[in-house]
Amino acid sequence: MSNQQSFRVGLIVPSSNVTMETEIPALLRAYEAAGGPSFTFHGARMRMKKVTAEALLAMDKEGATCAAYLADAQVDVQAYACLVAVMVQGPRAHEAVGERLRAATAESGFECPVVTSAGALVDEIKLAGYQKVALIAPYMPELTEIVVKYIQESAGVEVIDHIALSVADNCEVGRLSQPNLVDIAATRLNTKGADAVVLSSCVQMPSLRALKAAEDKVGLPMLSAAACTTRQILRSLNLDPGIPGFGSFVAQQQEVVQ
Repeated sequence: MSNQQSFRVGLIVPSSNVTMETEIPALLRAYEAAGGPSFTFHGARMRMKKVTAEALLAMDKEGATCAAYLADAQVDVQAYACLVAVMVQGPRAHEAVGERLRAATAESGFECPVVTSAGALVDEIKLAGYQKVALIAPYMPELTEIVVKYIQESAGVEVIDHIALSVADNCEVGRLSQPNLVDIAATRLNTKGADAVVLSSCVQMPSLRALKAAEDKVGLPMLSAAACTTRQILRSLNLDPGIPGFGSFVAQQQEVVQ
């Protein structure tokens, strides 16, 4: 593929989210530097400050409006950022949410694929062939349990251990330490028998610089919601999803399970 080709990426994010607009562009810039096409990024925001079920569901109602606005910019793909806002709606809710947002782009006059971070995490776990994972979440314990159940039921995998960091303020989630995340994965998370670790199950919890460092310490592939979302963005554009420089999972060029 010629690196002269360019794609417009729409990002639908909670109003308090800053990490998706940092990590997804960084991953795609690395993809571009490795010989891929170029990308531009265009955002729309949904109001949300506290990570509670009530606030998440209220925020999610703004998603279709954001999708329609980004369709006006004629973006080639849209990514819906908030993973747990989808997961609180029940197993495989990402399918209905993605279809609702895609329909909004069609109604606006420029239909395009929509990737949800919830669906991306589930789908990338399945495509990689992982059967058992451990995960770290920034959420309060009750929301983390919802995430665990969603992944188990929607991806058909076993979550053998999980850690909830119990941070309810979404701005504070965006300030969590990446080196500390590596230490948590290496010293507190039970990874015995796991095929991989979801180092960050939230697109707001920073983890990009920690993925390879954590893999080197733990000895397992490291996933993140942002990395999975980026890989699904590439797939939706019919591009190879492998991105070098961020560990073995992110660099995978083709899925193990067809």
